[in-house]
Amino acid sequence: MEIFKEYFAMWNNYANFQDRTSLRGYWMAFLWNFVASLALGWIGTRTGATFFTTVYSLAVLVPTLAIEVRRLHDTGKHWAWIFINFVPIVGQIILIVFFCQPSVAPDGFPQV
Repeated sequence: MEIFKEYFAMWNNYANFQDRTSLRGYWMAFLWNFVASLALGWIGTRTGATFFTTVYSLAVLVPTLAIEVRRLHDTGKHWAWIFINFVPIVGQIILIVFFCQPSVAPDGFPQV
């Protein structure tokens, strides 16, 4: 199950706001989280049971915030940049740009 490694790491570190998450680790967890949300949404619309989608969305809230804060740490940004998400459209674009940046070593220089 190597392809799910980052997704499982997101759940294992669900309340870890201190460490760092690599570029690949963040985007693979994002991908599998997106696929799970789509699958549950599709099942919910077909069966009329949107309860599972709601429960999954609430369950993934803290792990998603944690992995986003860890990704910001990995790019050398302060955790408070997560609040830019509240700015409509522009905030989300800025966060996507931050999440796409390469990792920065703890000394402040980009890792090669």
